[in-house]
Amino acid sequence: MMRAAALTRQWAGPRIGIRLVVMLALLFLGVAAANAGGRYEGVASCAGSTCHGRNEGDGKVVRQDELRRWQEPSNKSGAHSRAYKVLATERGQAIASALGLGKATAAPACLGCHATNAPAGQRGDRFLLSDGVGCESCHGASSGWLASHYAVPATHTKNIENGLVPLESAQARASVCLDCHFGSAKPGQFVTHPMMAAGHPRISFELDLFSALQLHWDEDEDYVRRKGRVDHLQLWAVGQAEAIQRSLSLFAKPEFASSGLFPEFYFYDCHSCHRRIYDRSTFKRTFEPNPARPIRFGNPPYNDENIIMLSAVAHVLAPGQAATFDAAARDFHAAMGKGRGETIAAANRLNAAAGALSRVMSARGYSGDTSFAVISAIAGKAISPRFTDYTGSTQAVMAIDTLLNALVRQGRITVGAAAGIRASVNRAYAAVASPESYEPAAFRAALGRAASSIEALR
Repeated sequence: MMRAAALTRQWAGPRIGIRLVVMLALLFLGVAAANAGGRYEGVASCAGSTCHGRNEGDGKVVRQDELRRWQEPSNKSGAHSRAYKVLATERGQAIASALGLGKATAAPACLGCHATNAPAGQRGDRFLLSDGVGCESCHGASSGWLASHYAVPATHTKNIENGLVPLESAQARASVCLDCHFGSAKPGQFVTHPMMAAGHPRISFELDLFSALQLHWDEDEDYVRRKGRVDHLQLWAVGQAEAIQRSLSLFAKPEFASSGLFPEFYFYDCHSCHRRIYDRSTFKRTFEPNPARPIRFGNPPYNDENIIMLSAVAHVLAPGQAATFDAAARDFHAAMGKGRGETIAAANRLNAAAGALSRVMSARGYSGDTSFAVISAIAGKAISPRFTDYTGSTQAVMAIDTLLNALVRQGRITVGAAAGIRASVNRAYAAVASPESYEPAAFRAALGRAASSIEALR
């Protein structure tokens, strides 16, 4: 795995890139097989003071205060530990009641993402559903590696063979996160439009930002030796590609694509329909036609926030494949006005194009100059006109902020310089503070100013 990790940090040519893809595919299949029959031992199995339950992060190899960070009550780093408790709140129970699910804390439709909902036969003696999203939700069922992963002879490669999920891989991490932060075909891991109508928050995903919010490790010498150095631009870009693939894969399944007579509106851009409705002559239309979506006026557009971001990054990181991806995206939107068969065929082509980009971007590393170029592309003349809707615009702001932070970590921008332009970035955030007040032109102007202030630091 160390060799594979090294290959993800620097371009090693087409042949090695292909071998890497095959290696990772076989690795993921092995991990999936190990976790399929593995036993989930529970958070308490990781909580000893000689393991991950210390009060101070002073361990020699890993911090060893990971449990404290996971349980942090004051910020988002503790959100996973609170996920089950959210179900028992007034809002959680109101959503479950509206949907006829009974108690939210016992509803399979909720537990798939608000807890490590392991099958009954795979729960160890210390497993507790009330732990919420525990260690094994992300790292995999631990019965195969718990007793050996810390031993002196143990290697990261061997731990993975025993079922540990290789989260240092951008593709593997995205797959795990997307299960709940977008949805999957697994039981209880899909947020339907009725759930959102009942009060569930809209789903949005950005891999590097979400990873930062859950950070419980130090990227020290030991981490780099075992797993490789994190490339934040790569993590962000691959996350965009994997999100598109997950969305289109689920959309292509009949059981997810429709809800009775209606399409499953979860896949569409919420705010394209949820706008203020006025029946008077002074009504001001806020909708803008999108140059990359050849759809009929008034049709709800497929949520393309990740498609827009991947298009921007593809033109910088994989220009030879960018045109193919853009054409597939346009064809997909256009197929919406033709029929289910044509739309699924177009979805599969777009899925394949996104997958090709994900593999290319996973097989190399990127410099600070590349991050600057991607920021410029997002706010540039080719992409900026596509920010006509709230969801795509919020994704763009997160991208700018994520890539700015990556430049700070790379040492290309100092912390002080980043703080000096924070006001520009915050104005872009303010432009998407609320869908009710969102105005496309004002947002594009704010995003352009933020990008220009970052470019000035190059």
